[in-house]
Amino acid sequence: MKNHYETVFIVTPVLSDVQMKETVEKFKKLLVDNGAEIVNEENWGLKKLAYPIQKKSTGFYQLIEFMAEPEVILNLDLNYRRDEKVIRFITIKLDKYAAEYAAKRRSNKTVEKES
Repeated sequence: MKNHYETVFIVTPVLSDVQMKETVEKFKKLLVDNGAEIVNEENWGLKKLAYPIQKKSTGFYQLIEFMAEPEVILNLDLNYRRDEKVIRFITIKLDKYAAEYAAKRRSNKTVEKES
């Protein structure tokens, strides 16, 4: 049975825009290759970190919402840890209320884009 997940990861700010997009595509491809279905993706851009990580005070934030089998998460976490471009990550399983909230947030974003 597929569960609903959301992952946010922070990519080091020293990368070029192209390198940052390649890193995001790498993780999206990893998810799709492991049978995940990507529901939503958001690039939050360059943001200031709450505290320095590896002597960096900013990072590129990326959110990916997806449906996948639980085994996919182990592989995803392993690849996050191995990639030196990723300075922080978190993956959470969404319960039905969080999934409803995420769907509502997505629909609000599409309304804002159309305006």
